[in-house]
Amino acid sequence: MLTQREKTTTVTMPLPSPPRFQTFAYQFLLLSRLTFSPSLFILFFSPSRFLRNTRAAVHWLFFLFCLSRSSPGGWATMASTRATAVDGDQIKKPQHKNGKTNGFNIAKNGHSTTSNGLAETYKKDFYESFEATPLIAAILTYMSYILLTLVGHFRECMRYYGLEKFHVQDEPKKEGFVPLYQSWESFYTRNLYRRISDCWNRPVATVPGAEIDILERVSPDHGWNYKLTGNKIRVMNFGSYNYLGFGENTGKCTDEVEVVIGTHGIGSCASRHGLGYLDIHRELDLLVADFLGTEAAVTFPMGFATNSMNIPCLVGKGCLIISDELNHASLVLGARLSGSNIRVFKHNNMVDLERILKQAVIEGQPRTHRPWKKILIVIEGIYSMEGSICRLPEVIHLKKKYKAYLYLDEAHSIGAIGTHGRGVCEYFGINPRDVDIMMGTFTKSFASAGGYIGGSKDLINHLRLNSHSTMYSSCMSPPVAQQIISTIKIISGADGTKEGQKRIAQLKWNVRYFRRRLNELNVIVYGNKDSPVVPILLYMPSNIAEFARKTLEKGLGVVVVGFPATPIIESRARFCLSASHNKEMLDRAIDIIDEVANHLGIKYSTKKMPIFSEDEVELIK
Repeated sequence: MLTQREKTTTVTMPLPSPPRFQTFAYQFLLLSRLTFSPSLFILFFSPSRFLRNTRAAVHWLFFLFCLSRSSPGGWATMASTRATAVDGDQIKKPQHKNGKTNGFNIAKNGHSTTSNGLAETYKKDFYESFEATPLIAAILTYMSYILLTLVGHFRECMRYYGLEKFHVQDEPKKEGFVPLYQSWESFYTRNLYRRISDCWNRPVATVPGAEIDILERVSPDHGWNYKLTGNKIRVMNFGSYNYLGFGENTGKCTDEVEVVIGTHGIGSCASRHGLGYLDIHRELDLLVADFLGTEAAVTFPMGFATNSMNIPCLVGKGCLIISDELNHASLVLGARLSGSNIRVFKHNNMVDLERILKQAVIEGQPRTHRPWKKILIVIEGIYSMEGSICRLPEVIHLKKKYKAYLYLDEAHSIGAIGTHGRGVCEYFGINPRDVDIMMGTFTKSFASAGGYIGGSKDLINHLRLNSHSTMYSSCMSPPVAQQIISTIKIISGADGTKEGQKRIAQLKWNVRYFRRRLNELNVIVYGNKDSPVVPILLYMPSNIAEFARKTLEKGLGVVVVGFPATPIIESRARFCLSASHNKEMLDRAIDIIDEVANHLGIKYSTKKMPIFSEDEVELIK
């Protein structure tokens, strides 16, 4: 039986017609219904008292005025509108004039090329797996965390009474001051995270290529402090998101970066509004816009700030943000900083997204029921912890249907998917101008730093003038910008070679092969068959530490993730595939995973997987 989460990735639901929008009179009735009810009672049973009630009289006069200004049909129209708001399948298509919806003019952005047919047919080759957590694994995981918490409280008591050494620097108590840190976060760090802290923050001594050197370290006090031994451990790198293998210190990109260091130096030493905007930044902006297929683009020195500092420039009070529940922390922070109302829909669940959109259009803002100033849908191209790909054709269909804007974060998808590495729009065959705000970062496929936003010229000019990231931070470092320029030219083939196409095809082959082999091991694997982010489920906190330590001993470097970065019963190991991995590395990694999975007993998968093969990918020599 499929879980609810699996249903959202396999079932295609018919999309009902758009709702009939409320008349102004109906909105006013909703706003003042608490006042009208007693006023109506007074009107029928005491007319003289009603006339003396100035407040009620004014309300009713204004209501009758609104009713006269509303659409023909008066009370019947309001009654039918209220009835259709309950049953979505019976809602009739609204009559929009000049793109005006819910009281506001919505400008058309780009060409309309996405049809409902595309939203239905793409699923024939679209497969994602989210197998439900086995009951026994969930029970053992909860019991493990409960036991660790109880033991942690016991040890806290021992430290308080001096029976155990307290290794944490104790901040002196200040009379009259509230605690600066939350007690639960500190407790969790001391008693749960500290036990397995050696699994993270491992110092790396080489470039993030297919193989890396990790500096060996030991802890004499069980995770409180670490000391380097001076030894290096050579491991295969399956933890860095170096998707196209440009994280290297030799080759054409490195040579061009060295030249720019000689001409432009290391830093820009000023903001874009000051003297920090160099010729290399202008070249980068134009190149990014051309690569994305948008009218214009603007780049930023930090990927996280590209989301957190620009979303508040686009929406604010009186606006609604509809966000996927698994969106990145930078998107969540940007939404909160904007001051907009935020509603969350279930991951990749188009039925839930339409329900929220329909409700937002029908009911409007809380209490006042005025129409929202803007509605912004925020999604990612590839979700970094799940390995899933957004259902872009359906999202675009819904955003056009309800006249909402779309913000697409392609941090992990740009360069990694699509025939020419242009992200999810190319992957689904969608015109990029159907996406209002295209955001991405240069830290993954481009092996650099910073981020970008692409869109219409009006949008980009607005961000250049109003974004906190352009106004208050220094411009991107010139060698960093040159690294991006060099990689984009290689990916797009502007350098006159097929190196970019070769890397894109190799990455896709690696992803298909690695996922197929993992499915054969009967471990639970999350994500889309074409996603280079490949999570396998570990569940218990002890498995997190044991998996990370055992794989490192056997020469495999991987990232493990647990609560609170994931749900408490969905701890996982995250593998990031790269074009720099060869088949021998993939086979060796699979053998190590198989051995460690048998040791930990995490082969819980009972789901029959559809057949997909790496043989469908044509490699370029």
